[in-house]
Amino acid sequence: MLSREYRGVVFAVGLFLAVQAGALALVPAFTASGYQPVENPQDPTNSLLYLVAILAMSGVMLAAFRYEFDWAVRLLIVGVSAWLSWYVFAAVASPLVAAVPAVAVAVGLLVHPEWYVVDTAGVLMGAGAAGLFGISFGLLPALVLLAALAVYDAISVYGTEHMLSLAEGVMDLNIPVVLVIPLSLSYSLLEESPGDDETGSADAEHDTASDEGDESPDVEREAGGDGDSAPDELAADDRDAFFIGLGDAVIPAVLVASAATFSPAAPLSVPYLGVNLPALLAATGTIGGLLLLLRWVMRGRPHAGLPLLNGGAIGGYLLGSVLAGVPLVEAVGLVGVL
Repeated sequence: MLSREYRGVVFAVGLFLAVQAGALALVPAFTASGYQPVENPQDPTNSLLYLVAILAMSGVMLAAFRYEFDWAVRLLIVGVSAWLSWYVFAAVASPLVAAVPAVAVAVGLLVHPEWYVVDTAGVLMGAGAAGLFGISFGLLPALVLLAALAVYDAISVYGTEHMLSLAEGVMDLNIPVVLVIPLSLSYSLLEESPGDDETGSADAEHDTASDEGDESPDVEREAGGDGDSAPDELAADDRDAFFIGLGDAVIPAVLVASAATFSPAAPLSVPYLGVNLPALLAATGTIGGLLLLLRWVMRGRPHAGLPLLNGGAIGGYLLGSVLAGVPLVEAVGLVGVL
């Protein structure tokens, strides 16, 4: 791996940590403000409703790209960015004051969607979404959600490949459904024309309140999406950036936030973060899965991210629960169910 790719890995890990830490910092404020959108967070059917929403949104977006309504998708995501950013800023400022930077995020995405603007909006969206869903999904619903999305992600990338089509549509919109990992100081997302960047991408589909994905159009072709055979590996020095679906950061962070909210484990003394050992190890497991995923991505092939990321988060959470003295039946939210 080249030194520039090591820098890219460090940058990607930093973005994931920012989403996780942001979600943990927001959980107490979101809980106190009553932002929990569901009546019973312990109800596992909440996960099923979310999965249905993902499928519906995927279908709507694919139809929009097919019938050239790309502009509508862009406006929708920009609007969601401003909305979730408002939640984040409202945790530290009055609702009226929070509206100012939230609107600034939307304006930045519309006027100058350079990679650092997209990544900043993505981190804000990711932290806000993970915090909101973390207080809305109890332990069992969160585990069900992560397991189901890991399976769905694998099927949609390796099986039906419809996420590659969805990703091809969103890549040219410069919107924060992806995190952009530049490998060159001179890289510009705005100057890059479609097809210029031979990048690997971790996932396809998953985003804030309704998961979306990412893969570059070239990744789809390299993977044989148009019928061509794919090379085993892309030249590392030909790549100026790679892309990871925002949902790859958001979805496992939901379990991190849920563990911090609902696990009976004793809280740890971490400044500004309401975190316990299960939540901490869930975050650690996510980063472990990310490092393995990035190793594959550096080879220039598309991969489903959530099987590794969610698997790492779930494994870390269960290990943290055991180490914290929480019985497994309680850790998975089955107390009162069995």
